[in-house]
Amino acid sequence: MSDAQTVEISIEGEDGDDQLTFPASLLEMFAEGDESDAEVVGDLAMINAAQQIHAATAHGHGEPSEELQAVESQLMDLFEQRFGQTFGEMTGHDH
Repeated sequence: MSDAQTVEISIEGEDGDDQLTFPASLLEMFAEGDESDAEVVGDLAMINAAQQIHAATAHGHGEPSEELQAVESQLMDLFEQRFGQTFGEMTGHDH
């Protein structure tokens, strides 16, 4: 259900679809320039994924598996391609 105060975003994937509803004002707050609502949500998803994988590899219990390290490396490369800076540069949290 969408109204003037909310924005619906559809996500389509190979194995299914999803619908998300956000406050319109939230997306406006995070938009840079003429970014679309979908681009803002995409940025938020990429940032959250990077935060989650970073927490799992750098702040988890014990040493991360090789598989987890490989996923982190790939995601961080994609993050840098999207934002033009590393996760550490963007967040000031680099180690």
